[in-house]
Amino acid sequence: MAQTDVLLTREPAPQTVPVCELPRKEYDVARNTGACTSAGLATAGFRTAKYLVDEWFQNCYARYHQAFADRDQSERQRHESVQLATETEALARRTQEDSTRRVGERLQDTHGWKSELQREIEELLAETELLLEQKLRLERALDASELPYSIATDNLQCRERRQHPDLVRDYVEMELLKEAELARNIQELLKRTILQAVNQIRLNREHKETCEMDWSDKVEAYNIDEACTRYTNQSTDVQFHPHSALMEESASTPESWAKFTRDHLYRAERERLASINLRQLIDCILRDTSEDLRLQCDAVNLAFGRRCEELEDAKHKLDHHLRKTLREITDQEHNVAALKQAIKDKEAPLKVAQTRLYQRSHRPNVELCRDAAQFRLVSETEELHMSLAALKEKLLEAEQSLRNLEDTRMSLEKDIAIKTNSLFIDRQKCMAQRAHYPTLLRLAGYQ
Repeated sequence: MAQTDVLLTREPAPQTVPVCELPRKEYDVARNTGACTSAGLATAGFRTAKYLVDEWFQNCYARYHQAFADRDQSERQRHESVQLATETEALARRTQEDSTRRVGERLQDTHGWKSELQREIEELLAETELLLEQKLRLERALDASELPYSIATDNLQCRERRQHPDLVRDYVEMELLKEAELARNIQELLKRTILQAVNQIRLNREHKETCEMDWSDKVEAYNIDEACTRYTNQSTDVQFHPHSALMEESASTPESWAKFTRDHLYRAERERLASINLRQLIDCILRDTSEDLRLQCDAVNLAFGRRCEELEDAKHKLDHHLRKTLREITDQEHNVAALKQAIKDKEAPLKVAQTRLYQRSHRPNVELCRDAAQFRLVSETEELHMSLAALKEKLLEAEQSLRNLEDTRMSLEKDIAIKTNSLFIDRQKCMAQRAHYPTLLRLAGYQ
């Protein structure tokens, strides 16, 4: 038989080997080359790789031990799993209850702040409406104040048409100037107050919008948290959100969250109080300005009344003096006529006396004697000349007095016309125009 090289090996064992399994063995059947070989070729096929008996028992014991260890470990794991499942279930239940309780507390906090914001929004809205009404009153009062100013300026312009000597700066004009200045100052005050009210209304609305935005956010957050409190393990609309536990960088803290709303409420409350104070100020301004205008109107009317009485009295006195002057003019005219007649009446006696003297001056020779008759004729002539001179002087005085009376009559008539014109201006023009002076309610902006 030819020499043959035979190499016998065991099949490779699986990769997962039991812990106590005996190691594999490999035997090589070497080529028989000589006479010293212990076995012959007849037993060559039974000589393979085999375990020993001890190794077989050791392997069995190892299998028993491994099975026991695996069962023991499995029982421990089952027990620990049940215990862990129970503990985690209780923990999850407690955690969920605590989370639900905290979400409920958060709901209460959100509801409290939401209620505060809603109350502040309603109060701001009501306050803004009241301030709008006050602004409307201011605008009405501003429109109403135009009439007193117009009346005062028109009165001043009308009184400029007075004639001298009645064109004086009397107390009526001073009161009218005060009224015009007061009306202008009140208009400036009302305009400034309207601008202040407009600015306050804008601030009220801005803070109301800020509170409304905060309130809207809290309503949305409240609805979300309320929905979260209704979620249970049996809810069908829950699902996994793996990244929802990550904190947002822009997320607020409870302190900053509360401070955010508290600051909004504080600023809104501050503006609301400022609005209330402004409304009270507007009330005081409208009350004071309307009263001041009416008081000044009464003062002007009183001054007009006094001035009209003075003008009436002066006119009556002028009329009285004019009547007396007219009577005196008539008497003086008669006096002038009488003096002229008296002068004319003295012409005949003077002619007679002078004729007698002239005739007697023709007496002849010694008959031209300075007798008593001559002296009496001379004295008569002198007396007549003196009488004529006195009458002519008195006539000149009477004529001058008559001229003075005529001048006085013209002056009185002119003054009466001036007083009549002044009375017409003050009473028919100014006082009639002042009858349209606005009422106290209208000046206060109620109409």
